[in-house]
Order: sequence, then structure tokens, then C-alpha cells
Amino acid sequence: MNQISRRAAVLAIGAACVLGAASVAVAADPLKVAFVYVGPVGDAGWTFAHDQGRLMAEKKFGGKIKTTFVESVPEGADSERVIRQLAADGNKLIFTTSFGYMEPTLKVAKAFPKVMFEHATGYKQAPNLATYQARFYEGAYLLGVIAGGMTKSNIIGVVGSYPIPEVIRNINAYTLGAQSVNPKVTTKVIWANTWYDPGKERAAAETLIAQGADVLSQNTDSPATLQVAQEKGKFAFGWDSDMLKFAPKAHLSANTLNWGPYYIKRIQAMLDGKWKSGDEIDGLKEAMVQMSPLNAVVPAAVAKTFEEKKKALIDGKLLPFGGPLKDQSGAVRVAAGASLPIKDLMSINWYVAGVEGSIPK
Repeated sequence: MNQISRRAAVLAIGAACVLGAASVAVAADPLKVAFVYVGPVGDAGWTFAHDQGRLMAEKKFGGKIKTTFVESVPEGADSERVIRQLAADGNKLIFTTSFGYMEPTLKVAKAFPKVMFEHATGYKQAPNLATYQARFYEGAYLLGVIAGGMTKSNIIGVVGSYPIPEVIRNINAYTLGAQSVNPKVTTKVIWANTWYDPGKERAAAETLIAQGADVLSQNTDSPATLQVAQEKGKFAFGWDSDMLKFAPKAHLSANTLNWGPYYIKRIQAMLDGKWKSGDEIDGLKEAMVQMSPLNAVVPAAVAKTFEEKKKALIDGKLLPFGGPLKDQSGAVRVAAGASLPIKDLMSINWYVAGVEGSIPK
């Protein structure tokens, strides 16, 4: 081999090595996945549950993905800034996990068509924006079954966050579950106008108990409602995650969310190049909604009814919003033998009979 041939061969080998190294580097680049949270990861509720799902995905995929999160992001202009920055930073899949992020997520998705977005509890999609949520009202119905069987005053209470369909559904389902075992039950609601503010949640819970409620639920994220119930000798439920450790005497059960399997499925779709926009709503059947163990103080008869209704929900034999169903005014909203259509359920803006007060505008 002459000098020129040898030099050409060396250059060819060197080029091949460089290309090979580049291929390895590209293959090793992890998929960057980001999460936007409305509360702190230590809230013990909604944000905590989402972050547990993120950690589950990290454990599943290891070095194939790199996740990041931004916590305590207010809904509105601040969230748009955060979402936009995450997209600019090279994240290819971004989960925005609160209803109030809907419009900001949609706006940023239009500006970054090659980034995929997923919005929790929303209803607006785009080619690169999917939505997902849980049939959490199924769990709320089951909590109501326990409340209806445990209440002595026939008054149960809810600490509400914001008067949006997601929360109104849960209040109604909680009431319907209670009335299914105790038709005398009425529900009082105090709106805290926050997702996470232990002080406001505590004040709302105290007001409900002062009004006669002896079993409390919530659609807020801290364990303050449970802690007040225990201090006052009443009962309450965990929400979004098991909150037993915060009030072991008061905690009857918890309506919990298991986001991990969904996040794993959607990240896998990205890795496989098969991600598509859509809307997914999972519940007890898919194990996205899970009930924590019942407190030993729950009577055997109530526990038996709880388990029977839980099975019926999973089997599709029990529909929480099945007719006949009346609203506060006594008007029939759903006829006997029918069920509230999913579209109407997702946009519900009225209380069922038995819920006191009016929905704030």
C-alpha cells in the first residue's frame, strides 16, 4: 500500500470512528420530560400524587429519560412563562397538571409544534396536545357511601377549591353516594378558593363542623381538613393520596390517584415514535383511581356495602350519575334508566338535590 493509500485508509477509519461515536451519543441522549405542578411536591395531595407518578416513570425508564419539574406554579400568566421556558429548554414531552393551565398550554403548544404536551383535567386538544383525567367521581361516590353510613347528624361537608366542573362532579358524586345508603343526607360546601392553603382549608373545615357536618371530604390538597376533624372528634377522608398518618383517628379512607401507569404509557409512546393526541379518562377499573384501606372504626355493614358498590362500579353495573337524577330545584336532569352523558358530566355546572347553597359565579 503506498503512502497515499495508507493515509486514505487512516482517514476513512477515523471518519468511521467519529460517525460511530456520534451515533452512540445520539442513541444515548435521554428523552427530556417535564412536569408543571400547581402546588408543592410535599402537599400530600394532588401534586404529591403526580410527582409519585413521575418518580415511577423514572424508575421504569432509567437513563432513557430525564425528568424535571417546576412546583407551585400559579395558574395564569406565570404558568405560560414556565411552560414556554420548559419547551425552549429542549423538553419534548411536557405534562401540565392543573385545570387552570389549559389556555396557557394550548398557546405554548401552538408555538412549539414539535413538542408534545399533555394537560390534566382539561378538554382542549391539538395535534400536539392531549388531555387526560381520572373518573375521580367514582371514588368520591364511594367516600359518600361511607359518609352516609357513618354520619349521625345526616349532614356531611365538603371543602371545595374552585367551582369548576371537576370539583362540582366530585361534590355531587359524594352526595349521591351518601344518599344511596341514607336518603336523609344533605351536603354543605365551603369554598376555600385555593388548591393548597392549609390555613384557608382549616378555616373552611371548622366552619363546616360548626354548621353540623360530622363527616368531611375535600377537593383541596393539604391534610388540614382531616386534622381539624380529628381535633373536633369528627371523621374525614384523604384526597388524592392516603393521608392516614396526618389524622389516624379521623381518616376513614382516601380517594387516591395513581398516575404512574399513565405516565409510563405516554412516555413509552414517545420513545417508540407512536405518541398521538387524544383524551383519556381512567377510573377504578383501570386502577388510576384507588381507594385506601378502610379505618377499623367503619362498621362491618358499611364496609360490606362499600365493597359491593366498588365492585359494581368496576364492573360497569353502577353509574354514579344514573337516573332518575334531580337537581336542587327538583327538576329531573336524568330520566330513570339513563345516565348523564359524558360530555354533560365533564361540563357539569349544577348541584344535585341535597347539596345546599349555590355555585359561586
